[in-house]
Amino acid sequence: MRTLPYPLPHEKCAVPLPLPLALTARLTPVAVLACAGWALTSGPAAPPAADHQPGPASPTHSSSAPSSTAVSKSYTTSPAPCGAVPASTVKSLVPGAKTAGKEIPSTDTKLRRTCSWNALEGYDYRWLDVSFEITESDQAAQKEYEERVKEKSGGGAVPGLGDSAYSVVNLTTEDKQQTREGVVLVRVSNALVIVTYNGSDFETKKAPDTDVINKGAIRAARAAVGVLPKG
Repeated sequence: MRTLPYPLPHEKCAVPLPLPLALTARLTPVAVLACAGWALTSGPAAPPAADHQPGPASPTHSSSAPSSTAVSKSYTTSPAPCGAVPASTVKSLVPGAKTAGKEIPSTDTKLRRTCSWNALEGYDYRWLDVSFEITESDQAAQKEYEERVKEKSGGGAVPGLGDSAYSVVNLTTEDKQQTREGVVLVRVSNALVIVTYNGSDFETKKAPDTDVINKGAIRAARAAVGVLPKG
Protein backbone atom coordinates (compact mmCIF):
# COMPACT_ATOMS: atom_id res chain seq x y z
CA MET A 1 0.00 0.00 0.00
CA ARG A 2 1.47 3.39 -1.07
CA THR A 3 1.19 6.61 0.90
CA LEU A 4 1.69 10.28 0.10
CA PRO A 5 5.43 11.18 0.11
CA TYR A 6 4.84 14.48 1.87
CA PRO A 7 2.40 15.91 4.46
CA LEU A 8 -1.08 16.74 3.24
CA PRO A 9 -1.81 20.47 2.68
CA HIS A 10 -4.28 20.48 5.56
CA GLU A 11 -3.37 19.19 9.02
CA LYS A 12 -6.87 17.78 9.50
CA CYS A 13 -5.97 14.98 7.08
CA ALA A 14 -3.53 13.36 9.48
CA VAL A 15 -3.84 9.79 8.22
CA PRO A 16 -1.73 9.03 5.11
CA LEU A 17 -3.87 8.01 2.15
CA PRO A 18 -3.16 5.00 -0.04
CA LEU A 19 -2.47 6.01 -3.63
CA PRO A 20 -2.30 4.00 -6.83
CA LEU A 21 1.08 3.90 -8.55
CA ALA A 22 0.17 6.40 -11.28
CA LEU A 23 -0.92 9.05 -8.81
CA THR A 24 1.93 8.40 -6.39
CA ALA A 25 4.34 9.26 -9.21
CA ARG A 26 2.57 12.57 -9.70
CA LEU A 27 3.10 13.58 -6.10
CA THR A 28 6.83 12.80 -5.98
CA PRO A 29 9.61 15.46 -5.85
CA VAL A 30 10.10 18.00 -8.60
CA ALA A 31 12.58 16.00 -10.67
CA VAL A 32 10.22 13.05 -11.05
CA LEU A 33 7.21 15.33 -11.34
CA ALA A 34 8.72 17.11 -14.31
CA CYS A 35 9.32 13.85 -16.16
CA ALA A 36 5.87 12.50 -15.33
CA GLY A 37 4.06 15.67 -16.33
CA TRP A 38 5.94 15.89 -19.66
CA ALA A 39 5.26 12.25 -20.45
CA LEU A 40 1.51 12.87 -20.01
CA THR A 41 1.33 15.87 -22.24
CA SER A 42 3.73 15.53 -25.14
CA GLY A 43 6.10 13.38 -27.09
CA PRO A 44 5.51 9.84 -28.30
CA ALA A 45 3.77 8.79 -25.04
CA ALA A 46 1.20 11.56 -25.12
CA PRO A 47 -2.38 10.26 -24.78
CA PRO A 48 -4.40 12.11 -27.43
CA ALA A 49 -6.75 9.67 -29.07
CA ALA A 50 -8.86 8.68 -31.85
CA ASP A 51 -11.53 7.85 -34.17
CA HIS A 52 -11.76 11.27 -35.81
CA GLN A 53 -10.01 11.91 -39.10
CA PRO A 54 -9.37 15.59 -39.94
CA GLY A 55 -9.84 16.70 -43.54
CA PRO A 56 -7.21 16.30 -46.25
CA ALA A 57 -4.21 18.58 -46.52
CA SER A 58 -4.18 21.57 -48.87
CA PRO A 59 -4.07 20.73 -52.60
CA THR A 60 -0.64 20.37 -54.15
CA HIS A 61 0.52 23.47 -56.02
CA SER A 62 1.78 23.31 -59.58
CA SER A 63 5.53 22.70 -59.78
CA SER A 64 5.87 25.88 -61.82
CA ALA A 65 4.23 28.07 -59.20
CA PRO A 66 6.68 30.17 -57.11
CA SER A 67 4.68 29.44 -53.94
CA SER A 68 5.00 25.64 -54.23
CA THR A 69 7.97 25.54 -51.85
CA ALA A 70 6.63 28.13 -49.40
CA VAL A 71 6.15 27.00 -45.80
CA SER A 72 2.82 27.98 -44.26
CA LYS A 73 2.98 28.78 -40.55
CA SER A 74 1.81 31.44 -38.13
CA TYR A 75 3.93 30.83 -35.02
CA THR A 76 7.67 30.70 -34.41
CA THR A 77 7.72 30.45 -30.63
CA SER A 78 5.60 29.04 -27.81
CA PRO A 79 3.68 31.35 -25.48
CA ALA A 80 4.21 31.14 -21.72
CA PRO A 81 2.04 28.16 -20.68
CA CYS A 82 1.58 29.15 -17.03
CA GLY A 83 -0.16 32.33 -18.15
CA ALA A 84 -2.46 30.47 -20.53
CA VAL A 85 -5.18 29.61 -18.00
CA PRO A 86 -6.83 32.41 -15.98
CA ALA A 87 -6.49 32.20 -12.20
CA SER A 88 -10.26 31.87 -11.83
CA THR A 89 -10.25 28.83 -14.12
CA VAL A 90 -7.35 27.22 -12.24
CA LYS A 91 -9.19 27.71 -8.94
CA SER A 92 -12.29 26.09 -10.40
CA LEU A 93 -10.57 23.13 -12.06
CA VAL A 94 -7.81 22.50 -9.49
CA PRO A 95 -9.05 23.66 -6.06
CA GLY A 96 -6.19 24.40 -3.70
CA ALA A 97 -3.50 24.67 -6.41
CA LYS A 98 -1.18 27.65 -6.71
CA THR A 99 -2.61 29.63 -9.61
CA ALA A 100 0.87 30.53 -10.90
CA GLY A 101 1.44 26.89 -11.86
CA LYS A 102 4.80 25.22 -12.35
CA GLU A 103 6.55 25.16 -15.73
CA ILE A 104 8.16 21.84 -16.58
CA PRO A 105 11.74 22.02 -17.95
CA SER A 106 12.03 21.68 -21.73
CA THR A 107 14.99 21.11 -24.02
CA ASP A 108 13.73 23.87 -26.31
CA THR A 109 11.39 26.42 -24.73
CA LYS A 110 11.01 28.20 -28.05
CA LEU A 111 9.23 25.19 -29.54
CA ARG A 112 7.77 23.30 -26.57
CA ARG A 113 6.55 24.45 -23.17
CA THR A 114 4.31 22.89 -20.51
CA CYS A 115 2.77 24.13 -17.27
CA SER A 116 1.23 21.97 -14.53
CA TRP A 117 -1.17 22.60 -11.68
CA ASN A 118 -2.03 19.92 -9.12
CA ALA A 119 -3.49 19.81 -5.64
CA LEU A 120 -5.03 17.52 -3.06
CA GLU A 121 -7.79 19.34 -1.18
CA GLY A 122 -9.15 17.12 1.54
CA TYR A 123 -9.56 13.82 -0.31
CA ASP A 124 -10.19 15.37 -3.72
CA TYR A 125 -7.25 15.32 -6.15
CA ARG A 126 -6.93 17.23 -9.44
CA TRP A 127 -4.16 17.58 -12.01
CA LEU A 128 -4.02 19.90 -15.04
CA ASP A 129 -1.33 20.15 -17.73
CA VAL A 130 -1.27 22.65 -20.60
CA SER A 131 1.33 22.29 -23.36
CA PHE A 132 2.23 24.23 -26.49
CA GLU A 133 4.22 22.67 -29.33
CA ILE A 134 5.35 24.69 -32.36
CA THR A 135 6.02 22.73 -35.55
CA GLU A 136 7.81 23.80 -38.72
CA SER A 137 4.64 24.24 -40.79
CA ASP A 138 0.86 23.90 -40.86
CA GLN A 139 1.32 20.64 -42.76
CA ALA A 140 3.66 19.23 -40.11
CA ALA A 141 1.23 20.17 -37.36
CA GLN A 142 -1.66 18.56 -39.25
CA LYS A 143 0.33 15.33 -39.69
CA GLU A 144 1.29 15.26 -36.00
CA TYR A 145 -2.31 15.98 -35.01
CA GLU A 146 -3.64 13.12 -37.13
CA GLU A 147 -1.05 10.67 -35.78
CA ARG A 148 -1.91 11.50 -32.18
CA VAL A 149 -5.64 11.30 -32.79
CA LYS A 150 -5.16 7.78 -34.20
CA GLU A 151 -3.45 6.52 -31.04
CA LYS A 152 -6.69 5.94 -29.12
CA SER A 153 -10.37 5.55 -29.87
CA GLY A 154 -13.51 6.63 -28.08
CA GLY A 155 -13.24 10.40 -28.34
CA GLY A 156 -14.70 12.96 -30.71
CA ALA A 157 -14.26 16.29 -32.41
CA VAL A 158 -14.67 19.56 -30.50
CA PRO A 159 -16.51 22.04 -32.75
CA GLY A 160 -15.40 25.66 -32.92
CA LEU A 161 -11.99 25.16 -31.32
CA GLY A 162 -8.88 25.98 -33.37
CA ASP A 163 -8.50 24.63 -36.90
CA SER A 164 -9.29 21.15 -35.57
CA ALA A 165 -9.77 19.78 -32.07
CA TYR A 166 -10.35 16.39 -30.47
CA SER A 167 -11.16 15.26 -26.93
CA VAL A 168 -11.19 11.87 -25.23
CA VAL A 169 -11.85 10.75 -21.64
CA ASN A 170 -10.69 7.47 -20.12
CA LEU A 171 -11.24 5.78 -16.76
CA THR A 172 -8.55 3.69 -15.06
CA THR A 173 -8.71 1.71 -11.83
CA GLU A 174 -5.74 0.70 -9.69
CA ASP A 175 -5.96 -0.81 -6.20
CA LYS A 176 -9.73 -0.14 -6.40
CA GLN A 177 -9.02 3.59 -6.84
CA GLN A 178 -10.58 5.18 -9.92
CA THR A 179 -8.95 7.99 -11.90
CA ARG A 180 -10.64 9.69 -14.83
CA GLU A 181 -8.48 11.58 -17.32
CA GLY A 182 -9.45 13.82 -20.21
CA VAL A 183 -7.16 14.90 -23.04
CA VAL A 184 -7.87 17.66 -25.54
CA LEU A 185 -5.69 18.12 -28.61
CA VAL A 186 -6.03 21.29 -30.70
CA ARG A 187 -4.28 22.39 -33.88
CA VAL A 188 -4.06 26.09 -34.71
CA SER A 189 -1.99 26.69 -37.85
CA ASN A 190 1.45 25.20 -37.03
CA ALA A 191 0.84 25.09 -33.25
CA LEU A 192 -0.49 22.20 -31.19
CA VAL A 193 -2.17 22.75 -27.83
CA ILE A 194 -2.42 19.68 -25.58
CA VAL A 195 -4.44 19.70 -22.36
CA THR A 196 -4.55 16.85 -19.83
CA TYR A 197 -6.98 17.02 -16.91
CA ASN A 198 -7.71 14.28 -14.38
CA GLY A 199 -9.11 13.65 -10.94
CA SER A 200 -9.75 11.15 -8.16
CA ASP A 201 -11.57 11.09 -4.84
CA PHE A 202 -9.52 9.18 -2.24
CA GLU A 203 -12.39 8.97 0.23
CA THR A 204 -14.97 7.34 -2.04
CA LYS A 205 -12.34 5.84 -4.39
CA LYS A 206 -14.51 7.09 -7.24
CA ALA A 207 -13.52 9.37 -10.10
CA PRO A 208 -15.30 12.56 -11.19
CA ASP A 209 -17.99 12.14 -13.84
CA THR A 210 -16.94 12.01 -17.49
CA ASP A 211 -18.79 15.25 -18.21
CA VAL A 212 -16.94 17.08 -15.44
CA ILE A 213 -13.51 16.04 -16.70
CA ASN A 214 -14.31 16.54 -20.38
CA LYS A 215 -15.80 20.01 -19.92
CA GLY A 216 -12.93 21.01 -17.63
CA ALA A 217 -10.31 19.94 -20.17
CA ILE A 218 -12.10 21.75 -23.00
CA ARG A 219 -12.45 24.89 -20.86
CA ALA A 220 -8.69 24.94 -20.23
CA ALA A 221 -8.00 24.25 -23.93
CA ARG A 222 -10.15 27.19 -25.03
CA ALA A 223 -8.25 29.46 -22.65
CA ALA A 224 -4.90 28.19 -23.94
CA VAL A 225 -5.85 28.64 -27.59
CA GLY A 226 -6.93 32.18 -26.73
CA VAL A 227 -3.38 33.23 -25.78
CA LEU A 228 -1.94 32.32 -29.19
CA PRO A 229 -1.31 35.55 -31.12
CA LYS A 230 -3.93 36.22 -33.78
CA GLY A 231 -2.62 35.88 -37.31
